Amino acid sequence: MAKKWTLNGELILNCSCTVFCPCVVSLGVHPPTEGYCQGWAGIQIEDGYFGNTKLDGLNAGILLDIPGNMGRGNWTAALYIDERADDFQAQAIEEILTGQAGGSTGVLRVLVGQYLGAKRVPISYAKNGDKRVFNIPRKIDAVIEPVMGANGKEPVVIKNSGYWIAPDIIVSKATTAKIRDFGRVWDFGGRSAEFCRLEWSGP
Repeated sequence: MAKKWTLNGELILNCSCTVFCPCVVSLGVHPPTEGYCQGWAGIQIEDGYFGNTKLDGLNAGILLDIPGNMGRGNWTAALYIDERADDFQAQAIEEILTGQAGGSTGVLRVLVGQYLGAKRVPISYAKNGDKRVFNIPRKIDAVIEPVMGANGKEPVVIKNSGYWIAPDIIVSKATTAKIRDFGRVWDFGGRSAEFCRLEWSGP
């Protein structure tokens, strides 16, 4: 029987799109601005579990390389798992973030054609006011900040969408985003970014 699981926390995502990611509003139908999507995501788990395994306080990361429209699949993906996780926690995070556990992330099992595996690494996910700072030493170094709305005090938010990650997305940009791993050397500073609350569960 599939294990029940939940992940509650926050996700940040940065990609190669030169303006805000069209995948959010088109639900993957419209192609990325460059015709392909290269990107990464960082996850801060505030509380969660997988069966009897608690996941509170752990971080994770995802590397994504998508050849065209997101909805057409054939993604290449890799995972980063917090080095503080024990073996049971690491396995749980991997099952959830590869879609094997079903539920909110089950779509990944369909869309990912090539999985490059998981690395256990130190991951820092920090909140600095409105900014989010994400770091995996020698692999990902990024700062994400929201795009402010007309009043200059509140960020632009896409609300009540059918986007699979979350219905409410804070429109953002990367002020710094350097990625160096799995044969990829990317710099997405100034490119599209987003962050949102996570309330994922399964199966």
